[in-house]
Amino acid sequence: MTYIVKPRLHHPDLPKNRLGFTHRDYEGSVSTLCAGCGHDSISGAIIQACFELDLEPHRIAKLSGIGCSSKTPTYFLGASHGFNTVHGRMPSVLTGANLANRELIYLGVSGDGDSASIGLGQFAHAIRRGVNMVYVVENNGVYGLTKGQFSATADRGSRSKKGQVNHDAPIDLVAMALQLGASFVARSFSGDKAQLTPLIKAALVHKGSAFIDVLSPCVAFNNHPGSTKSFDYVREHNEAVNRLDVIEPRAPIAIDQEPGTVELVTQHDGSVLRLRKVAAHYDPSDRIHAMAYLQERQAEGEIVTGLLYVEPDPEEMHDYLGTVDRPLNRLGDDELVPGAAALDALNAALR
Repeated sequence: MTYIVKPRLHHPDLPKNRLGFTHRDYEGSVSTLCAGCGHDSISGAIIQACFELDLEPHRIAKLSGIGCSSKTPTYFLGASHGFNTVHGRMPSVLTGANLANRELIYLGVSGDGDSASIGLGQFAHAIRRGVNMVYVVENNGVYGLTKGQFSATADRGSRSKKGQVNHDAPIDLVAMALQLGASFVARSFSGDKAQLTPLIKAALVHKGSAFIDVLSPCVAFNNHPGSTKSFDYVREHNEAVNRLDVIEPRAPIAIDQEPGTVELVTQHDGSVLRLRKVAAHYDPSDRIHAMAYLQERQAEGEIVTGLLYVEPDPEEMHDYLGTVDRPLNRLGDDELVPGAAALDALNAALR
């Protein structure tokens, strides 16, 4: 993997937050994703959210799996802790890190393949355990790194770049997160930074499992009529002497949507997304209503975005387990190895 490091010098008059950090201090390496990729817009929203919250970069641990989405932590928060796990295993590694050091802010970044296919079980158990984290899925409905096969979130009836029709029912990670007990659930669109940035800010300060599904159309492999998560991307050129994929520069699609409205977002290929932003009077504290509302709008062909559910008084994994306030990685031998008498007392209590 190639990394392009940004120059460390910047203009001395750049705006600073309360900690004295500039926006540049929250950036990472130069992105190597396709021009116009929605994932870069998500990275930008994460950077802006951390800057506005005055978070110290070294207090954040960012973890990811495998895929285009899982490459993105390289492009933000370059001064933070980072770990790139194997495919689909990010949630369990994040859970272990959280157990060892509860003082860090955990940000898991994944994709629809990484979380809804090979990592579906990992996703489910991390959510149901109430791990204190922000879990962001950058959802484009395809496997970008392996040339555009359908992912598990691809809509039934959508067509691939080669014209195949997807006959499988899609997995809705938002509906799963609600059912599994996530205490913060939201969905957004990579082109709606005005909505996405506040959602990320709210998730970062939330105590408990916060899940955000972000529709992030792929400019590479959904450039054809019939796709439901798409940007125009690839053309073949000069097949007589070689075979090339030409990536045309595309401006990221952005919208400015009012609450309670349906926005028809036309992609570069002419296909249309119907995004419904929840109204100001929507009650996000009712889990059952949130689940029903998703189903109702889905039946109308709409994708609901916004804060869908937040638990008023959430608990997280350390509350359930009764762990000590002091991070486990700072405990000494006396606390970790209390001796045979303590073990005998524990065994006796379990008989």
